[in-house]
Amino acid sequence: MHALLWFKQDLRLDDHPALQAVLQAERLLPLFVFDPAQLQPGEFGTRRLGVHRARFLLESLAALNGALRQRGSQLLVLPGRPEQVIPQLVSHLGLERVLTLEEIAPHERAEVERVGLALGDVPLQQLEGNGLLRREELPCAVEQLPSVYSQFREQVEQRLLVFQPQPAPSRLPPLPEGAEALLQPLPSLSLLGLGEPLSVPASAFPFSGGEAAGQARLRDYLWGSRAVRHYSETRNQLIGSEYSSKLSPWLANGSLSPRRVVAELRRHEAQAGRNDSTHALWLELLWREFFRWTLVRHGGALFRAGGVKATARAPTQLDQRFQRWCHGRTGLPLVDANMRELAATGFMSRRGRQVVASYLINDLQQDWRHGAAWFEEHLIDYDPASNWGNWAYLAGVASDPQLGHLFNALRQARAYDPDTAYVSLWLPELRHLPQHMRHTPFLLPQLQLQALNYPRLEQIPKTWRPYLPEAA
Repeated sequence: MHALLWFKQDLRLDDHPALQAVLQAERLLPLFVFDPAQLQPGEFGTRRLGVHRARFLLESLAALNGALRQRGSQLLVLPGRPEQVIPQLVSHLGLERVLTLEEIAPHERAEVERVGLALGDVPLQQLEGNGLLRREELPCAVEQLPSVYSQFREQVEQRLLVFQPQPAPSRLPPLPEGAEALLQPLPSLSLLGLGEPLSVPASAFPFSGGEAAGQARLRDYLWGSRAVRHYSETRNQLIGSEYSSKLSPWLANGSLSPRRVVAELRRHEAQAGRNDSTHALWLELLWREFFRWTLVRHGGALFRAGGVKATARAPTQLDQRFQRWCHGRTGLPLVDANMRELAATGFMSRRGRQVVASYLINDLQQDWRHGAAWFEEHLIDYDPASNWGNWAYLAGVASDPQLGHLFNALRQARAYDPDTAYVSLWLPELRHLPQHMRHTPFLLPQLQLQALNYPRLEQIPKTWRPYLPEAA
């Protein structure tokens, strides 16, 4: 058999079901198709792929190609639409089968369907592989899964799940005849029209893309620094690379298998003992899984203004306050610092994401979908299910029983940045203020704010009063 292996959001060789299924092929063509449409503005005015995500993607593709070369193969990366590129390759090289991993988001599912139709009589085989649980491992049918995370978690944890990921093969079938002539270098960010992002020493994610880097981080977090054992105490911090696992970017583009992560976590617990922190990391992986199956169940409804609740009402307005939020110019330092970190590095802490999303929805009363789309462009760990699921959850239009999740942003600032180290790091214009004023520059006289070149907050909510300086 001569086959084509279509890589998408699964840029690894470890624990890859489609790769395992094609190891006995006589010839194999590994392919990644880069669709330039991802760089064009979409429905919400943002690109599906921004500079930081693109950089991480190119690093991951380079690493994948290196791993393939070590095993007697190479990665073909071509621009274009998959439904055009793949059938042409199949016809040109005489390939008999296409294999890929299953997608769950509507846009990606539609793309796979178009490829299947364009292939005609050539079979397109899809295998499960980017989630933690296979369908047969679920506690019930997808349609009957609980709509509330706590109930989902309870049902999953009632069963003892043993994850046995398949290791990467040592050798791969050679390329089809004629394929080597098609190989070409990876495009650069400049060639894609994105430019090179500046290196930021303060980045909380100073890591590279690719399977080797992701596995190295997993080893270090569990076995080197063993920082996983303090995850519960550090997870809400805002500065540095060690307050959380930072595995999400590799999980998002499939450079890491979630089953591998859990298998290693279980091995760590077997040797070092389970504690609240190792269990907390497991629960975060279950949140990821919950959102994946929520997306499978509800499909495109998750991307609508009302989410999956037909009766829910979330703000749908959009005005200049959204742009100020995007660019870290709202006048509230904790929100602005997080948004500037995102723009500069493509990363933001778990706590920061909750605060800025709640602020956009509840305080600024802006359309949550535009915030989700902004995250899609900029976050290097963007994942459709987790991103849109979390935004819908905070907007109160997910399937949980609560109406919404309101974070008092000033209270959050006092609790999680008590010494103003975080806002001082990302808002240099506030560094010369007395420390007790750096979270509340909106209390300064207008002329002083103008001299700082920092915007004035439009309105101070009554709920912030307990967290204002006493003199105010």
